[in-house]
Amino acid sequence: MRIYDIIEKKKLGSMLSHEEIQFVVEGYTNGSLPDYQVSALLMAIYFQGMNDDETAYLTECMARSGQMLDLSAISGIKVDKHSTGGVGDTTTIVLAPLVAAAGVPVAKMSGRGLGHTGGTVDKLESFPGFKVELALDDFIENVNKHGVAVVGQTGNLAPADKKIYALRDVTATVDNVSLIAASIMSKKIAAGSNAIVLDVKCGSGAFMKTLDDAKMLAQTMVRIGKAVGRDTIGIVTDMNQPLGNAIGNSLEVIEAIETLKGQGPEDLTLLTKTFAANMFLLAHRVETLAEGLALADELIASGKAMEKLAEWVASQGGDAQAVKDYSLLPSAPYEMEIVAKESGYVESIETELIGKAALVLGAGRENKESVIDLGVGLIMHKKIGDEVALGDSLATLYYSEASHTDAAMRYIYEAYSFSKDRIEKPQLIYTTIS
Repeated sequence: MRIYDIIEKKKLGSMLSHEEIQFVVEGYTNGSLPDYQVSALLMAIYFQGMNDDETAYLTECMARSGQMLDLSAISGIKVDKHSTGGVGDTTTIVLAPLVAAAGVPVAKMSGRGLGHTGGTVDKLESFPGFKVELALDDFIENVNKHGVAVVGQTGNLAPADKKIYALRDVTATVDNVSLIAASIMSKKIAAGSNAIVLDVKCGSGAFMKTLDDAKMLAQTMVRIGKAVGRDTIGIVTDMNQPLGNAIGNSLEVIEAIETLKGQGPEDLTLLTKTFAANMFLLAHRVETLAEGLALADELIASGKAMEKLAEWVASQGGDAQAVKDYSLLPSAPYEMEIVAKESGYVESIETELIGKAALVLGAGRENKESVIDLGVGLIMHKKIGDEVALGDSLATLYYSEASHTDAAMRYIYEAYSFSKDRIEKPQLIYTTIS
């Protein structure tokens, strides 16, 4: 088998076999195939596309290129949740204890933030002492004993994806639905859960800018999941404005805790309950979505979800008192109000610019070597559809270095657009694909 023939075949629009895709994935991962030939194949795929079988083959081969976690020692149906990334996306910290409180095991690997997109692992480290690295046996034991564990991704999880993604990033072949879907799903499949709920973001703060593209990605990932034996549901959600009000690590942790108390922002609360209900369905904990939503409500109202959060934090070495006493969490020494320069209704928010405002304050990483400040960030006070009077506070900045505030302020003012006419609040959940 020759890589030249495989490139030629895909260039002409023919379907690649499982054996051919495996040859490429294994060869590129072990270094026997050079960058320039795999780049040529990626470009051929970009223009000719891949059908469902090819996409499933690619996903499975990348998943099997490294460690495949065996979670069979964890009792029950393990349901994972994945978000395609956004700004202020705090759902995992609310969702994990909520689902675990219902007796559904949550064994999840999450990533760190890079650029304007936040990472769950960074947020969890806001709890003093929280350990995001556990040996596999300890990870499994924590889930069996406490119902939940969330750790950082192992470096040997789908290494082929890491290497291929780096090549896509420098060859302008990132934005292909099959390649995106295979990249996401390979890591989810390697992580060992029985079922997956996908949060596919759509809008100005998401990778998929249009609803049609987001639906196509969700459909592709659901088909991949089913092809490799994982029950999968895709939920397409809005990211034309940040989710919730807080952007920044410890600020988002506080918002997550408030949501588990039943006092969180309406959009974060609705989205988390919807994900939980779908995870309950996939785990056969309930028979209908309505039952799942009712169960989520009951677990929050009874305080059981909050109790599970404290138990989870303590089980991974964190200070559970921080769940009740926010002064134990990292905090910024200074704050500043950003006030409206005009009146009207918020018409749109360039979500990525809000993420960049938090980034320049120190809440995110410019590159993988950057050190983040867990206490800084911002809280938004006005969202799309809200009425604004001249001088009203649009956001509060929480910062450690005054030199960072000018850039953050510019991003926030640039992000907001206003209308004199009343604006409808945007739809949060567009569609569910199962």
